[in-house]
Amino acid sequence: MEEQFPIYRIIDNDGNLLGNQDNSITESLAKEFYRHMVRIRIFDKKSISLQRQGRIGTYAPFEGQEASQVGSSVALQADDWMFPSYRDHGAAMTFGHSLKNILLFWKGRNEGCVPPEGKKIFPPGIPIATQLPHAAGAAYAEMRKGTKNAAIVYFGDGATSEGDFHEGLNVASVLNAPVVFFNQNNGFAISVPVKKQMKTKTIAQKALAYDIPGVRIDGNDIFAVYFETLKALERARDGKGPTLIEAVTWRYGAHTTADDPTKYRDQSESDERRKLGDPIARLQRFMEKQGWWDQEWAGSVEKEYTAEVDQAVEELEAYPEADPEVIFDYVFEKPTWTISQQKDLLLQQLRGEG
Repeated sequence: MEEQFPIYRIIDNDGNLLGNQDNSITESLAKEFYRHMVRIRIFDKKSISLQRQGRIGTYAPFEGQEASQVGSSVALQADDWMFPSYRDHGAAMTFGHSLKNILLFWKGRNEGCVPPEGKKIFPPGIPIATQLPHAAGAAYAEMRKGTKNAAIVYFGDGATSEGDFHEGLNVASVLNAPVVFFNQNNGFAISVPVKKQMKTKTIAQKALAYDIPGVRIDGNDIFAVYFETLKALERARDGKGPTLIEAVTWRYGAHTTADDPTKYRDQSESDERRKLGDPIARLQRFMEKQGWWDQEWAGSVEKEYTAEVDQAVEELEAYPEADPEVIFDYVFEKPTWTISQQKDLLLQQLRGEG
């Protein structure tokens, strides 16, 4: 199956163009990708630091997966839908989500789930794979309304072991829904390596069961990610149904900040992958070969986005304190007696009456 689903690349680790793409690659596109990837990496590193200082809660880092998240999200149109998992805040940022609200989400605030006005970004899927049927449903609704809007849904390799993965792909296939199933295969479902999770050699081949296209790409090659996602989205808009994309990538760090990856994998592999195939460094090497690289420009990009992230942190920490009553008020439309009782008990404790 690996022969049937080879990994598609446009540039190699050294930044050499492999001849798989025409002159669609421009300097402005390369610089746009670079800006987005640097921006989300700065945000990711800052968020880990905030968590270690106790200023936000448990956080899911994505460093190493920037090309997968940026390339796929840039391919979207403004009125499309995005269904992220808990690791796809880089994609959400690139699609226009508020940095402050993303940080609020990681501080446990309901407000963090609210996208900017007009942006169709679903709250991050915390239970594994539940967002896949949601994406299929939203895409089908757009089709029924007669629009050309599509949906993209993100998930990891572990999600392919859940029933919602199969249900989402099956219903999208049956209904011919305009949705792109974007898998980021980073090799581990928390601590479980892919080889212990499934017998199939690829995730892309799972598309065969639903009679939809399956594509396997180098998830650290920003151009391969962008052009293949764009192709899948155009196919969806043309009424040709869903596509399953497997982006083969790697997360350098922990599954979350509550995890210790040294317990289940040799972290020297992450160090080696960072040296050889880092998505940002690869793009830089490509730009250098094209004569598009400007170190002064790159420094200004880093400075600009460091300031933007710092501003978002200031907005986060100036945000009003949470009202503990909210924990109970939105569980049911009309609170049950058990919910009301729990709320009263908490409020009594907070008043020092418990």
